[in-house]
Amino acid sequence: MTATQVSARELFRSAYENRYTWDANFPGYTADVTYENGDTVVTGKAKVGADMKAEVHDVEDDTVQKAIHGQLWETAIHRVRREFESVHGENTFSYGDRDDSGAVGINIGGKGEGDRYQLRDNEVCMVHRHIHGVVVTIHTQSSHKTGEGYLSHRYDSVYHDPKTGEQKGAKSDFEDEYTQVGDYWILSKRTIHSADRDTPEVFTFSNIQLLNA
Repeated sequence: MTATQVSARELFRSAYENRYTWDANFPGYTADVTYENGDTVVTGKAKVGADMKAEVHDVEDDTVQKAIHGQLWETAIHRVRREFESVHGENTFSYGDRDDSGAVGINIGGKGEGDRYQLRDNEVCMVHRHIHGVVVTIHTQSSHKTGEGYLSHRYDSVYHDPKTGEQKGAKSDFEDEYTQVGDYWILSKRTIHSADRDTPEVFTFSNIQLLNA
């Protein structure tokens, strides 16, 4: 099936539904967590509930506690399974350009006016979205194939002012590793290199246990 044979909406829907998400039976999990940034090493406990709410315990440093919580929350939000029409039902879709890598551009109109995506091999490899007063652009270089959808492996993100185009904050490069626990793939390690930091932030989640185990 080629891009010319299907509508932009259907091509995007296929990639959207190919993302790895947790099903309605996801029970939540607990894990030990280690945060590393240069000479700073902090350990604690983490929990993500069946309601996708994250908790961090036994971490006294507020900055580190918030950093760990932020990664857990951000990861869980992307695992929530939401029907395509509930998310994109008010959007329109049209084809954009195809780049040298073969990625197909998808331009959004309607409610998501101004958002853009690129698709390659039934995966979203670029996201350009207006979120909470900023524009975030994410390029994905590689992904994990779980057999039940894909998970981003290496990717970068940068924020810009939607009106001026000015970059806000430093570009960040991510590398994520996942471990299968029971029926679910859980983030086990995230490494973040940021242009404004000398050392990477590393979040390691070990001893992962499902809450119904």
